[in-house]
Amino acid sequence: MGKRGRACVVVLGDLGRSPRMQYHALSLARQASLDVDIVAYGGSEPHSAVIENECIHIHTMIQWQKYSHSLPKILYPLMLLLKPIIQLVILLWFLCFKVPPPDAFIVQNPPSVPTLVAVKWASSLRKSAFIVDWHNFGYTLLGLSVGRSSPFVSIYHWFEKHYGQMANGSLCVTRAMQHELAQNWGIRATVLYDQPPEFFCPTSLQEKHKLFSRLNRYLCHPLGVRDCVTATTTGIGADDQNETLFTTLVDTDILLKPNRPALVVSSTSWTPDEDFGILLEAAVMYDRRVAALLDENDSADEGVLWKEISGGKQYLYPRLLFIITGKGPEKEKYEEKIKRLNLKRVAFRTMWLSAEEYPLLLGSADLGVCLHTSSSGLDLPMKVVDMFGCGLPVCAVSYSCIDELVKVEKNGLLFSLSSELADELLMLFRGFPNECDALKSLKNGALETGSSARWAAEWEEHAKPLISEVISRNLN
Repeated sequence: MGKRGRACVVVLGDLGRSPRMQYHALSLARQASLDVDIVAYGGSEPHSAVIENECIHIHTMIQWQKYSHSLPKILYPLMLLLKPIIQLVILLWFLCFKVPPPDAFIVQNPPSVPTLVAVKWASSLRKSAFIVDWHNFGYTLLGLSVGRSSPFVSIYHWFEKHYGQMANGSLCVTRAMQHELAQNWGIRATVLYDQPPEFFCPTSLQEKHKLFSRLNRYLCHPLGVRDCVTATTTGIGADDQNETLFTTLVDTDILLKPNRPALVVSSTSWTPDEDFGILLEAAVMYDRRVAALLDENDSADEGVLWKEISGGKQYLYPRLLFIITGKGPEKEKYEEKIKRLNLKRVAFRTMWLSAEEYPLLLGSADLGVCLHTSSSGLDLPMKVVDMFGCGLPVCAVSYSCIDELVKVEKNGLLFSLSSELADELLMLFRGFPNECDALKSLKNGALETGSSARWAAEWEEHAKPLISEVISRNLN
């Protein structure tokens, strides 16, 4: 794949929160036998497979500091202009001087400005190929924060389209996006679906117990309000190796507790394109409807309920524990809302997990919830791909191309309203853990989906031929 045998992966973002670009780097190193330079921001730790690979070299850029909210609003347009200029200078310094000349630059889009501009200029200067991996459209994301009618969005759109058309090759994440790029942008792109890498797989019972033991301090003793989890786990210590919320060690055998809560996982970036309020409303509806279905008095003391659960009593509908993973700007706002919910059968935990622990959590959960709606309506949530890799069925927000990934009543369900999600939670968890046939059927479908395709095979079939062709054409 070229005389120099080198590629440069460019991410104008936190590398640890850019899994697709980490997988690109691993495939370039393992499957294409290239040395790989990654130019990105620091922040979250990348997967250990990336850090430990001797052929991958990470170059961390200085990150642009977010402007202070104390600044006058009149200066906001100035900051919008100043930020990409400073980023452009830093990017060019790294791409033109800090990394060895590559055969190809592979850049994540969005963000588009100044990334596409910088990579195009650097590729021309260093006589390298220029490949864009289209995850979404940057101008639609910008429109969420400044409004679609803003002149900044129009300018951004022009830069994204103009420099995107200059690429020597393009990859994209859906057939819907491929069609949009071809019809309205004049760009031919190869579809490279997100697929789970090998470390996203079902979690064994022993691994579950070890994970929950490590998470005891967060699951059983959170800061904030008392809930249906903390009230029933008073005997479990923060470092208890024998007992967790979900499992217990008896002699040498690990057993799942029959009256354990159902574990629901949702990964979010806490941004406006994911309406977390839908999940909160659905949780409240589940809590109220279960009480009504079991003919409980509204004024009944939750302490009595929690005492019965602690004693081992099982109900037709289980407690739900939602673990919400991720980092983002709206996290604290929603955490405050969660504290005020006052729910009897539903509890929430928010946490950030390492790249090694996150797949273990997905493989230990009973259901995944995806709130991603897509600013363009043309990309697919990678978090759902990861869930399927771990055999985890999904309830996902419905939008235009989600059916390229979620097959209704096979590996997941779709919803548009919080009431629909509440209906799905009631239907799936009725009779949990042993008598919930609908949930078991979806889990089997998720396992089948996750095992049918993996990242390495998808990359070998679709990305490697494109990258090889682009590099060869550029060298001749």
